[in-house]
Amino acid sequence: MIDRLNASLNFYQQALNLRDERQKVLSANIANADTPGYQARDFDFRSELDQAVKRGGSTEGNGGLAMATTSSRHIPGQAPGNGSVSNLMYRVPSQPSLDGNTVDMDMERVNFADNAVHYQADLQFITSRLQGLKQAMQPE
Repeated sequence: MIDRLNASLNFYQQALNLRDERQKVLSANIANADTPGYQARDFDFRSELDQAVKRGGSTEGNGGLAMATTSSRHIPGQAPGNGSVSNLMYRVPSQPSLDGNTVDMDMERVNFADNAVHYQADLQFITSRLQGLKQAMQPE
């Protein structure tokens, strides 16, 4: 029962984590719009979400610290990672500037607003999902 509940909420949990991470990346791009030589970065949300969902709730491979074991009878453990993205790429500028900065503020604003709307939508989905599960568990 708990496994099914965890599996049903895993997708939204991973999506929210990645939306949060993308918002940080886009915020850094906007904050450095006037920094000479700054290279705008972003990642492919869909491929990162696919990888995160495939990993499931597993903490392996997401950057967390592994626990050292000194005996074969010890249970291996790994701390959860910081949710960082594994494939952060540099954005190709449509109109490069003379100082080497590749931030396009129009594109950054659109992506920032789009990501915020998707974040809110994911929150709505998970809230309605939890409310449905709560109603299903309550006696009539």
